[in-house]
Amino acid sequence: MGYLPNAAFRRPRGWVMAMTWEDLLFAHWRVPVDLLRALLPKGLELDLYRGEAWLSVVPFRMSHVHGRFLPSLPGLSGFPETNVRTYVTRKGAMPGVYFFSLDAANFVAVRAARRFFHLPYFDAEMSVRGEEDGFRYSTRRTHAGAAAGELSVSYAPVGPIYRSTQGTVEDWLTARYCLYAADAEGGIHRCDIHHQPWRLQAARADIRVNTLGEWLGFPLDGETPLLQFAKKTVVAAWMPQRLE
Repeated sequence: MGYLPNAAFRRPRGWVMAMTWEDLLFAHWRVPVDLLRALLPKGLELDLYRGEAWLSVVPFRMSHVHGRFLPSLPGLSGFPETNVRTYVTRKGAMPGVYFFSLDAANFVAVRAARRFFHLPYFDAEMSVRGEEDGFRYSTRRTHAGAAAGELSVSYAPVGPIYRSTQGTVEDWLTARYCLYAADAEGGIHRCDIHHQPWRLQAARADIRVNTLGEWLGFPLDGETPLLQFAKKTVVAAWMPQRLE
């Protein structure tokens, strides 16, 4: 399927939720393969790019979140979110993402995602403020019983819009159309998503605080991360399926 503007987006059949992701910063760090692999649940394999493992922090804003045949509801359909993710496969097929955490400033969304999608969502105090050429973003995890985590960053796009080339690390990190999650019994679930190919830009970021990887054993304060920005994409999601 070729690229279509978001206004012309057409969702394949069977989707149950739609949403828009806005003003995303992708910040990617190379991390030790063996340390990261040991953190995955049984049944998932770490996906590597030319032998290297990656851990990413992605702050953005959710908007127009709604179920199929339902409208967006004020106060529930838009909120900031930050995820910490890596890249996995299941039996060598269908590359996707695995989330270690998803912080969100929406009490209802956090509980719904934990209950129905088996995702590690956490309550957080968050703010997003537009600046002259970008965004000032902060989050502090407040979820009862969860490990501490905080991010404070200013970021902005710094280059023209482009489509990543297949085979590049930029494409490998972002062209992912499913997510994997583990339930409380250790079962693996896959949730498929659909959106048009990313329209990316190079980005700059001033990361003042980032402790989101510390509880995993990754301080993420050494090597300068690979950075990308995306303005917006419309997304459709299906219900997760338990895999045998």
